[in-house]
Amino acid sequence: MLSLRVIGRLVEIQRVLTRYGLDDFVRATHLYRPLRFFNYLSPWTWFRRRHGSRGERLRLALEDLGPIFVKFGQALSTRRDLLPVDIADELAKLQDQVPPFPSEIAKAAIARAYGRPVAEVFESFEDAPIAAASIAQVHGAKLRDGKEVVVKVLRPGMRAIIERDIEVLYALAGLAARYWSESARLRPVAVVREYEKTVLDELDLMREAGNASQLKRNFAGSTLLYVPEVHWEYCRPDVMVMERIHGLTVSNVAEMRQRGTDIRKLAENGVEIFFTQVFRHNFFHADMHPGNIFVLTDDPANPRYAAVDFGIVGTLDPRDQQYVAENFLAFFDRDYRRVAKLHIDSGWVPATTRVDELESAVRTVCEPIFNKPLKDISFAQVLLRLFETAERFEMEVQPQLILLQKTLL
Repeated sequence: MLSLRVIGRLVEIQRVLTRYGLDDFVRATHLYRPLRFFNYLSPWTWFRRRHGSRGERLRLALEDLGPIFVKFGQALSTRRDLLPVDIADELAKLQDQVPPFPSEIAKAAIARAYGRPVAEVFESFEDAPIAAASIAQVHGAKLRDGKEVVVKVLRPGMRAIIERDIEVLYALAGLAARYWSESARLRPVAVVREYEKTVLDELDLMREAGNASQLKRNFAGSTLLYVPEVHWEYCRPDVMVMERIHGLTVSNVAEMRQRGTDIRKLAENGVEIFFTQVFRHNFFHADMHPGNIFVLTDDPANPRYAAVDFGIVGTLDPRDQQYVAENFLAFFDRDYRRVAKLHIDSGWVPATTRVDELESAVRTVCEPIFNKPLKDISFAQVLLRLFETAERFEMEVQPQLILLQKTLL
């Protein structure tokens, strides 16, 4: 039985989608059918606003709906292989262009965390935020010793908002489990449970500071990846202070070329960073959208990546590490029978699956990749193709491997 709070939120979601001229999504979502009469009776159906392109309207609707929906849009924005260009371009703005909340509110939250005014903690504090994200925003500041830092502060009332929307997601997942034919394979309730853990972890900035510190230690002395220093004495559960870096966003390729940056070396470094995190450290940054990755070009011949926002990290158990590594090797050897055997042996597909049938499916989805030049084949494509293949055979994807796929994409 749905609670009144959940029903009210479902109606609100429908209202926002309709207000932005996205009511086709409401009609196409079968789980909303019990509430469809609200759509027909709602004044927003007749007086809705359709300003802007479809991509812009979708982005604005997600922003209105709050942090969980913004994060969903952020994840979608990395999947340009699935989205029309205009929608992908608009959703990409959710990575670092979410509307900020007033600086007075941010400073009040910081003062509560420290028990004293912001002016007593920092030598200077920038009112205009550097970046605003779905859960927190970041301000530039300077410590009393003159060090430049960034101050990350949670948006007000985040926990209550997220807990409400998680309840809504559980309700939708429960309906899907009952009425959706694909639910047995995709396990919507388990997916929401894992997402709940991930997003609630992001509300503890002390946890994020710990993740940043671990990643910095892993790459100590490295010329591949720079991780800003955490200033632990200024960190609290809802405020985090770390070193400020100055670099180009990883998507700003035009400016990198203008500065004479060695793009080839940067690409090679990216591959090495990925393998180092996954197979050597077994601790990887799992939210690497362009808003979180910068390039330091002080030495254009030896560019270096810099990472921020460590709220989501991932690890793999040894069995999954072995699985991913052997799949990569078998794929590049075009040993599709080996790929099929690995899927069956890992338990990701039913043990009754015929090896020859799975081998044929793997060949069908993977072989087209090799028609491209080797330079155009990405590890993201490889892993995605392997996942797509196994999904045909009722594959059960583990949550941490979903994080790994998100990292690659």
